[in-house]
Amino acid sequence: MSSDASAAHLSCTVEAGIARVELNRPDKLNGLTLDMLEALATTARRLRDDRALRAVILSGAGDSFCAGLDFATVLKNPRAIATAFVPRPWLGTNTFQEACWAWRRLPVPVVAAVHGHCFGGGVQIALGADFRFTTPDAKWSVLEAKWGLIPDMSGIQSLTEVVGLDVAKRLTMTGAVISGEEAAAIGLVTGLADDPRAAADELVAQIMTRSPDAVAAAKRLFDGTWSASPRRTFGRERAEQLRLLLRTPNTRHAQRAAFGTETAHFGPRHKR
Repeated sequence: MSSDASAAHLSCTVEAGIARVELNRPDKLNGLTLDMLEALATTARRLRDDRALRAVILSGAGDSFCAGLDFATVLKNPRAIATAFVPRPWLGTNTFQEACWAWRRLPVPVVAAVHGHCFGGGVQIALGADFRFTTPDAKWSVLEAKWGLIPDMSGIQSLTEVVGLDVAKRLTMTGAVISGEEAAAIGLVTGLADDPRAAADELVAQIMTRSPDAVAAAKRLFDGTWSASPRRTFGRERAEQLRLLLRTPNTRHAQRAAFGTETAHFGPRHKR
């Protein structure tokens, strides 16, 4: 990743089709600065253009995933806050929101590996991923309530998609700190693991045995129709399936592998 991203305490390496994106401000528990938020959005946008990419794993360096927004640092620059708060008309998100929601826009699975603290903006980044693995003793909190605020980095949308409405309200209104075990019990995370990165690697390895075009289509369908009418969902299903059947060589590779006539070696995604 560019030096700009490194300067913003974010690293990104891509190897064998897997991007490993790491919040890298361990001395501050990966507390978020405006530069880090911009780097997250920019990194996601760059990765989206890589058709050979198969998956992304988000993690945090040091003792925590992310302790949320570093208010002491961010509040020193009110003008920059005002600028970051303005939405991008072509996306519908501002910098705070896009740092989290940009991972939903990627056509590949994104997995968050959480340990230590996952507070405030950290929760919202994790919720931007498709899957979340956490250590049992990790600490999760929609901490904005402590500051008299609400989760405004796409958290309202993502919370209601992941947990029940009453649970989302309780977490948001109380700012309660819950363990990774409790997060799993209420459906906030995908699974528990003593080593969340290893769990993320295992899931990614399993998904990578499937056609990248089919995986991308599944993500588009679920994210684009989760609250849609059945009629609209059925139409989207038909369109995606026709594209897979008629236009993607990876589908043919998958079918031959399923019949045992070849070992699947998938190429880049057909569609960005």
